Amino acid sequence: SIHSYYSITAQDYAYSDYKIFVAEVASTCNECLLMHDLLEKTTDKEQRKYLLNHYLDSFKGTLFRQTMFAEFEKNAHEYCAQGKPLTAEALSQMYLELNQKYFGPDMEKDEEIAYEWMRIPHFYTPYYVYQYSTGYSAAVAFSKMIIEDGKPAVDKYINNFLCGGCSKDPIDLLKSAGVDMSTPKPVDDALNVFEDYLKKLEITV
Repeated sequence: SIHSYYSITAQDYAYSDYKIFVAEVASTCNECLLMHDLLEKTTDKEQRKYLLNHYLDSFKGTLFRQTMFAEFEKNAHEYCAQGKPLTAEALSQMYLELNQKYFGPDMEKDEEIAYEWMRIPHFYTPYYVYQYSTGYSAAVAFSKMIIEDGKPAVDKYINNFLCGGCSKDPIDLLKSAGVDMSTPKPVDDALNVFEDYLKKLEITV
């Protein structure tokens, strides 16, 4: 809502609606900042374990799992482009193999996971899911800058990103605010944050 407010207030109507590529960044950035604040303030060990686990689960569900979703969608389109019929059986086998690839051999194998793709509504809107992973990476990068640099980073985030609407290409918009999604750095940095919080959980447990 705040992202929409800033964009609508700062931009003319034609440029006030931000693109889907950045649609999840602002809300997720707030979640990251809230999690950091809660972890800084809590003195309860059980609460700390819960918060760390919740944050790690967010990474798993958004950065890892949505990337798997995007690869599934890409594979399905490539399969169709080859002239092969997109049957439920073919898609289910494709999805099962990706689950095994992403979650590894140590994960208990459930054959029924093959049918999960059928209940994911985002697959019925082509090329939607990828932006959760990219948006989450950008959000983690923004939250890290805000935590480390304070007001200058906040001002840059608000003025260059939240107020930007679609006045620039999404990549250029993010870059102007300090996050360059044309490079692997934001994703690599997000994975480093994941590893850092995983170590914190291991120490807490």
